[in-house]
Amino acid sequence: MKLYFLVLLCLCPVLLHAQQNTNDNKPAYPQDYFRNPLDIPIFLAGNFGECRPGHFHSGVDIKTLGAENQPVHAAANGYISRIKMESGGFGHGIYITHPNGYTTLYAHLNKFAPAIQKYVSGQQYEKKRWDVDLQFSPDKFPVKKDDLIAWSGNTGASTAPHLHFEIRDTKTEHPLNPELFGLKLIDKIAPVPAEVVFYFDNKTEGVTSFYESERVTLALEKKGDYYKPTKSDAPASYKIKADTVYIRHGNTGIGINVDDYMDGSDNTISFYTTKLYLDDSLQAQVTLDNIGYDESRYINAYTDYKARQQLHKWVQCLFQLPGNHLDRIYSNLNSNKGFFNLRDTFPHKINIIITDDRENQTRITFYAACRNIFQPPVTIKENHPSTPFFANRLNVFNDPNISFILDNRQLYDDILFNFRSQPDSLSYSDKYSLDESYVPLHHYFDLLIKPNKSIPTLLAGKVVLMYSDNKDTDGRAAVVAENGMYKAKVRNFGTYWLNIDTTGPAIKSFQKNGANLSKASQILFEVKDSITSVKSFSGWLDGKWISFEQHSRKFFYNFDSHCVKGKHELVFKAADENGNESVYKLNFTR
Repeated sequence: MKLYFLVLLCLCPVLLHAQQNTNDNKPAYPQDYFRNPLDIPIFLAGNFGECRPGHFHSGVDIKTLGAENQPVHAAANGYISRIKMESGGFGHGIYITHPNGYTTLYAHLNKFAPAIQKYVSGQQYEKKRWDVDLQFSPDKFPVKKDDLIAWSGNTGASTAPHLHFEIRDTKTEHPLNPELFGLKLIDKIAPVPAEVVFYFDNKTEGVTSFYESERVTLALEKKGDYYKPTKSDAPASYKIKADTVYIRHGNTGIGINVDDYMDGSDNTISFYTTKLYLDDSLQAQVTLDNIGYDESRYINAYTDYKARQQLHKWVQCLFQLPGNHLDRIYSNLNSNKGFFNLRDTFPHKINIIITDDRENQTRITFYAACRNIFQPPVTIKENHPSTPFFANRLNVFNDPNISFILDNRQLYDDILFNFRSQPDSLSYSDKYSLDESYVPLHHYFDLLIKPNKSIPTLLAGKVVLMYSDNKDTDGRAAVVAENGMYKAKVRNFGTYWLNIDTTGPAIKSFQKNGANLSKASQILFEVKDSITSVKSFSGWLDGKWISFEQHSRKFFYNFDSHCVKGKHELVFKAADENGNESVYKLNFTR
């Protein structure tokens, strides 16, 4: 008996902890282990799970008072395991591995702490490239909590000064929600929903694609402690009377357009979890935590990609499309993956509860009833020959002049694939329209196109694949010849054709030739390519390589010990995807 009570006493804290985690549905991450990596209070410009083009935001963006060069500290004991320098993405990034099974990332940095900076610069000059990816053993750069590791900046794919901070599971490399680790910040503001969107799944009526299905957007207004749809110009199949929305018969999905905010910041951020109830029965739950980089592009299945492309709105879907493999963020789905079917004409209560990671909660409440009338399906597709393509299956398209294969992870929903071709005497192939650019694809695939005219031998290496989404046109990629066709990797539907690119990048100098730069801190160029993009570049000072860096279209060299006082000749080279090279020579005095 004593042993029984002793075991029970030991288990009580564990059982209580498990029960608490079950109640709040939050993982048991360590609290107070990681510090704020900055010396200033945390105000967020972005948070975990926020919708971004092509990915979920994987950390928190901490504001740096609108300026660069805030000291950045190690959030806990560990060792620097990786440093990566890149023109896009995280820019200058430091990774610290900690003994408790987590790794922290500090991104968009400027310079590193002196010893680290000296080592990185040495590696850049040794490898003759500034964009390095360095891995370290635990004994190379050990750090203690609070150690200075770098200064904040605006490098990489950053549009304003801030620190991007992540906490990852070291084993899986999955980013986790840093706010769940006890970071100190003030947030008493509940999420603010703007719209609710109804999607009618009318596959049985002949429309096979989610992207062509009927969708109706209703604005929301606050009424007391909840939000409800407003009376609006809804189509005949969706009418609002009092608190009831009358919808069509059939499978219905719901999406929400919602933003969250925190105290002291005007930036929009994301909620943490959303639950959809029908007559008090949970139909679907979305929880934004633990999203791997290999899963992040499924944001194009989680959100209404068409609404994003055409209306610039982020509508988050409380249902799971067949090809959406974000199984980790969806839970408590009904048997219809979050869709529901109102099979009678009686009102049914809809409750949507949106909660942020500080337990601020918002509720959308209304009633929905089915109008017992038939409405013809809405389709916007033109009457062109179409081929059924299926999610979770291999889809092959072959035409005498164009072909491609979509593997079983490319499509998020079944579609009727439309193909059109148009002669173009000014190009080196016809123009081929592959369905619609608002239908997303998950990853790259090989597209092969046959030219419609002979390509001279001297131009064989200058063929480029052009792309249009009916708004913008650019050179999507250089191509390679294969069995009389030209192949390139693409990952969008839209219009493609072949052309020739023989023009090198345009280089603009921000320094006059012969200038005295003794008071300057850097040499700066702007480089643009009119068709593709800048694939490679290099700078040579008096015949020796120097470390030029790229940030978007700006290319700069910060003066270092490799440029002594005196007269110098700088040769800067840039080449595009087709190997077209431009050279700029600059004479200056330092």
